[in-house]
Amino acid sequence: MFRQYCVRVVLICAAAIVSVSGVSAQSKIGVINIQRALIETAEIKKAQGELEARFKPRTTDLENLQRELQELQAKLQKPGLSPADQQDVTATGQRKQREMTRKEEDLRADVERERNEILQRAGQRMTDVVKKLADEKGLDVVVDVTTTVFYKAALELTNDAVVAYDKTFPVK
Repeated sequence: MFRQYCVRVVLICAAAIVSVSGVSAQSKIGVINIQRALIETAEIKKAQGELEARFKPRTTDLENLQRELQELQAKLQKPGLSPADQQDVTATGQRKQREMTRKEEDLRADVERERNEILQRAGQRMTDVVKKLADEKGLDVVVDVTTTVFYKAALELTNDAVVAYDKTFPVK
């Protein structure tokens, strides 16, 4: 009796396994380098150029401050400078160093804030493009290459995503 029961359970389990494996379809997977895809879009390239142009005056100002500091340092190295003049040059150098540090921090924060806004907007757009691309190619899953140990090159969608993004969001 117990033996018959065990045989029935084994047969039922075997039938379930056969039916499940017959029903399950093979998943289609795509791989993308999302960071490279974003960087290669025309929109990001244009935004990079605009950021550089917008912050160029502030960068030039920092370069000028750096030159002034070097000139003050050279002045301190020259012999024959009176103690009062040395004190004056040192105080000017310290003031300019503080000014430069403050301007560098402000510039870095402003650039980072704008860059993050641009990347966040483009990242959301890229996600939408990848979803549409996955639907068109009949993919079930798309994973990022940075977290993938191995994949076949044929699975990569990065170039397709860049082309689709540029087509969907053309740069004016």
